[in-house]
Amino acid sequence: MVKKPYPFHKPFSPLRRLLRRTLSGRHHRRSTAKGAAVPPTEKLQGQTVIVDVEAWLLMSRLSTFPYFMLVAVEAGGFLRGLLLLLTYPLMCLFGHDMRLRAMVMVSFFGLREKEVLRVSKAVLPKLFLEDVASQGLEAVKKARTVVAVSTVFPRVMVEGFLKEYLGVDTVVGREVMVVAGRYIGVITDDAVAAEEMMNKGKHDEGVGLVKVGGKMHHLFSHNCKETYAVSEADKAAWQALPRDKYPKPLVFHDGRLAFTPTFSAAIAMYTYIPFGIFLAILRSTAYSLLPYRVSVPIGALTGMRSRIIAGPPANAMDENKAGGRLYVCNHRTLLDPITVVAGLRKPVTAVTYSVSPVSELMAPIRTARLTRDRDEDRRRMAGLLARGNLVVCPEGTTCREPYLLRFSPLFAELAAEVTPVALETRVDMFYGTSTKPASKVLDPLYFMMNPRPEYRVEFLDPVDTTTVADGDEDGHGHDKSHSIHVANRVQRVLGEALAFELTEQTRKDKYMMLAGNEGIVKVKSKK
Repeated sequence: MVKKPYPFHKPFSPLRRLLRRTLSGRHHRRSTAKGAAVPPTEKLQGQTVIVDVEAWLLMSRLSTFPYFMLVAVEAGGFLRGLLLLLTYPLMCLFGHDMRLRAMVMVSFFGLREKEVLRVSKAVLPKLFLEDVASQGLEAVKKARTVVAVSTVFPRVMVEGFLKEYLGVDTVVGREVMVVAGRYIGVITDDAVAAEEMMNKGKHDEGVGLVKVGGKMHHLFSHNCKETYAVSEADKAAWQALPRDKYPKPLVFHDGRLAFTPTFSAAIAMYTYIPFGIFLAILRSTAYSLLPYRVSVPIGALTGMRSRIIAGPPANAMDENKAGGRLYVCNHRTLLDPITVVAGLRKPVTAVTYSVSPVSELMAPIRTARLTRDRDEDRRRMAGLLARGNLVVCPEGTTCREPYLLRFSPLFAELAAEVTPVALETRVDMFYGTSTKPASKVLDPLYFMMNPRPEYRVEFLDPVDTTTVADGDEDGHGHDKSHSIHVANRVQRVLGEALAFELTEQTRKDKYMMLAGNEGIVKVKSKK
């Protein structure tokens, strides 16, 4: 059944009704809204706190445009983002509430509910985390239950971020109408689902955190036993939450845009895209068809920067008696093996797991597909190494942030010595990685589209795989699996060189979190 549209003259009436039903009681209500300092954390310890998201948890330094632009581009495509960009100047002539409704209509109309949910969990949290207010988050950290109320964003946009990264228990916000699994872009008066969630943690009292003179100030003052309100002057002195203070580390995130898409930045991006496509074709053609002594200078002339921090050790330039040398690198983009080859200026074969057949066909170096069957993969890699140099990325998937995922130990069984290669990338407009199967084939193209993409390559000292280093034993003095020891040691060496944090996260963890699958590209076997 299609519900009536949300009344335009009562933009927050469902939130008011919901909070009244949940928070009102026969307790004595006492407002302490003074527009003064943040309440002491001990005052909120063990309490139920109802917090205005935009007033307390976010610095609100940005307009709402960048968030809706991310939804439009990442869930609907670049043409939808362009439509939002072109219509936004007209929307600015509307009042605040009407402008938000217009942005919801343009950004959400026709999108699949599942796709918007994916963007809210995989893309938006990075932008929201960069805007979290340190003082506001500190105020609610010791609360027993936190109910977050957003008066600006639809609930679907903020719920994943608030629950997953800030530990909020319940999120109340505007609902966008869904018909047959797709959004129709209309904000509705549907607070039933939120009410059910609130009733799970039913309580008699609550402490409200709002903004002085804000739209929720009056409601919180009448429905909470105490209300603390922050003024604009107080909030001006607040600080954004440092990355190392995030309640949960941001190891994985998705999306193509590598910058905050403000209105002016979005104009610059759409102006640049035609030239960027030309650059990507030129660079890709040069690296695919020309020798590296020619293609690397061409890339440099077009803005690509490649930095060799330390050349490979002298003995690494010579092949082992048993065959080639094994290079082990962290994984930033699909271009990692190509960059290693360009640094070595010698043939190297790269092994892949779930790269699309199109990417393998377009690769300018030799590639070999693995099967994820340990015995078969070991046999294939040993054969390749016997015939020449081999480069592997034991993380099994890319990671954009300064973290190293858990290393698969198979490479440690193949050679008596491996050469770690530390890789770092920088992009200024587009990320060259994605978890969406349909767009993974375009990953290298997006990296090449950046105005000034950069690769930093550092060949480290070889690591002996035949001995167990100090610290590679468990607490009982017994050796673990030898190959796991070596994999962990190589991971530590690369982590120290890059100043990256080591994790136990895996490829499966990444894809289950960002895409809801295991990230395996199925290829039909040839009979």
